[in-house]
Amino acid sequence: MTVPAIPELTLNNGTAIPQLGFGVFKVDPDKTSRIVTDALEVGYRHIDTAKIYQNEEGVGHAIAESGIARDELFITTKLWNTDQADAEGAFEKSLARLRLDYVDLYLIHWPSPQQDRFVDAWKALERIAASGRAKAIGVSNFQVEHLQRLLDETEVVPAVNQIELHVDFQQRELREFHAAHGIATEAWGPLGQGKINDSPELAAIAEAHGKSVPQTILRWHLQIGNVVIPKSNQRERMAQNIDVVDFELSDDELATIAGLDRGEDGRNGSHPLEVN
Repeated sequence: MTVPAIPELTLNNGTAIPQLGFGVFKVDPDKTSRIVTDALEVGYRHIDTAKIYQNEEGVGHAIAESGIARDELFITTKLWNTDQADAEGAFEKSLARLRLDYVDLYLIHWPSPQQDRFVDAWKALERIAASGRAKAIGVSNFQVEHLQRLLDETEVVPAVNQIELHVDFQQRELREFHAAHGIATEAWGPLGQGKINDSPELAAIAEAHGKSVPQTILRWHLQIGNVVIPKSNQRERMAQNIDVVDFELSDDELATIAGLDRGEDGRNGSHPLEVN
């Protein structure tokens, strides 16, 4: 099987991350092993899970059965909000469920500002990274104010901030902050969580390249420098989502897509300040 040549980005600590991965948010735990096996067979080498998804075991099973060398895979999991007081304990449980000795990226899932524990949790992640059990550490759903606290009060700059980001909600302010501080932007819900932009402008760009609108959106993510983790339960769609490295959007096309941003009106998921 020929694995597509997925581009990589180098994180701020030197770790290489495949720019296109596969997410398992809301994937049925009983079906996760089969779905991740399909993703690996299609060519994905970057798998993104989380404790709260309750499917780390299925991811671990698929990895173990795949026969793929561990150093060819990039595995991400996340610390859930209620575990921020014992991040190291939660991390060890995630490792056990994944059947791994280390993960490539460990993220604080939400800042949960009402708890005000994310700074201490981050210091625990720093210790985890220092031990080699996580090759890189980062955060998810952090706003500028939360990132600034980490920069001010801790030692390690997050390698990644994984945030809701798609054509309708392009998160320019956060992306600019990330760029200024060497933090990679990773997009969850990159296709709008099923609410795919149906503008005629986007449809015309897709048609011009002989691609679908979802493929065009994923290509946009790659070209503006995002790490992106689409999900699908269907093998055919997985293959379509990874088939985005053989064409390039022009500057004019990128500008057209930038003009589709709806700001906060385009947000589909929860606001980070409201998740505890």
